[in-house]
Amino acid sequence: MASWRLMAALLLHLLPLAAMAAAQDAFVGVNIGTAVTDMPNPTQVVALLKAQQIRHVRLYDADPAMLTALAGTGIRVTVSVPNQQLLAIGQSNATAANWVARNILTHVPATNITAISVGSEVLTTIPNAAPVLVSALQYIHAALNAARLDSRIKVSTAHSSSIILDSFPPSQAFFNRTWDPVMIPLLRFLQSTGSYLMLNVYPYYDYMQSHDAIPLDYALFRPLPPNKEAVDSNTMLHYTNVFDAVVDAAYFAMSYLNFTNVPIVVTESGWPSKGDSTEPDATLDNANTYNSNLIKHVLNNTGTPKHPGVAVSTFIYELYNEDSRTGAVSEKNWGLFDANGRPVYVLHLTGSGSMLANDTTNQTFCVAKDGADRKMLQAALDWACGPGKVDCSAMVQGAPCYEPDTVVAHASYAFDAYYYKMGMAEGTCDFKGVATITTTDPSRGSCVFPGSNGSNGTFINGTSLAPSSNSTSSGSSLSFHTGNSISCVTISVVLFLSAVFL
Repeated sequence: MASWRLMAALLLHLLPLAAMAAAQDAFVGVNIGTAVTDMPNPTQVVALLKAQQIRHVRLYDADPAMLTALAGTGIRVTVSVPNQQLLAIGQSNATAANWVARNILTHVPATNITAISVGSEVLTTIPNAAPVLVSALQYIHAALNAARLDSRIKVSTAHSSSIILDSFPPSQAFFNRTWDPVMIPLLRFLQSTGSYLMLNVYPYYDYMQSHDAIPLDYALFRPLPPNKEAVDSNTMLHYTNVFDAVVDAAYFAMSYLNFTNVPIVVTESGWPSKGDSTEPDATLDNANTYNSNLIKHVLNNTGTPKHPGVAVSTFIYELYNEDSRTGAVSEKNWGLFDANGRPVYVLHLTGSGSMLANDTTNQTFCVAKDGADRKMLQAALDWACGPGKVDCSAMVQGAPCYEPDTVVAHASYAFDAYYYKMGMAEGTCDFKGVATITTTDPSRGSCVFPGSNGSNGTFINGTSLAPSSNSTSSGSSLSFHTGNSISCVTISVVLFLSAVFL
């Protein structure tokens, strides 16, 4: 009987996954953790998301301020029932209905909530709550159904990939049988409601725990020679990376339980950029390589060897470095950005769309145009440091970008700062014709231009647009003078604006 089941599971990879629309493009989103000492306020977070053109986010709760800030943006939001609330919701339909009323109904449709994760890694972190997990999902879904939102908002729960045993070769994978009383009704629920299995996939940990059995290149999506690819001897499928192998292991594990049409969304995946002495491969370069390759892999709709071309949408862990997290150094360093909205490293995403615009494969800068009229440059500089809300403190006397004390030099720095603050959007490097885009880094000495370190200036929910050639704006009444005549009062006003708005 067992051998028949295994043969059936092996044959399933040849069949179409009926519930998965292969034509539907995969997406890449980000998780937003909040264990940050100087956590940006929700408006600043949304400004960063918009500047980086991130259209999908996952929250670890249903914070009302964050959901309010996301209203009207169109960003697709997955909210979460925190683990500490799971027991109460799983034991009371009324409690679940109240949670939905308080955290969902008050925000839709203005905020585009598309999924609810009921708990996170419940089976492996709070197993005492496992008996009520499926009930919690059913109660939340029933409340959505009563509000006629069940077709719009999917309900699931995020799992650690460690619930999958014997994960390689993927065709032999199965869920820990201890959890069959939970997994079987859970998968039945996901199938009947058209939802998906949420899975956290961390090749970094698989690599670290393999004691060099897994090559680093295999974990990082780096190209492997054919003789180095991992081959599933049962299916003869070739695996070029750990990520695909883990996802397919989950597909096969579901097949073993006779569920073949439940799609997978990877709710967490990433690589730490810094670690302690016991974590030598938690580096900026490896984090950059993994996340850049992951994003390209997902957005290219590559699918997996078992299901080529079938979307495996993925949320990167995570948006910010969470410096308040406890544990190893690496626990604090999974973020793409620091708390000020500056990229921890610059992703290389050419050819993968416009998401995460801090790509410097084709790095550009915004500078003063050669031969531009000095008075127009001065007016544009005044505007950038005033209504444009650029932080011009780097050009104060004694600061790194004060010298050379010329309107051209100062305007170039301000233009570039504004350009990156606005996510390099079209029309943000014009300033009535006195600015131009260049690929030459204008940084000099200790004066590092924003574009040089990938800073995208997403510190505000900016609505100001730089004056363009077609603009009738007369600019700012604030004056940021150059040539040894900088007013202390003017600088104070600029710094005050920076403190308030940036």
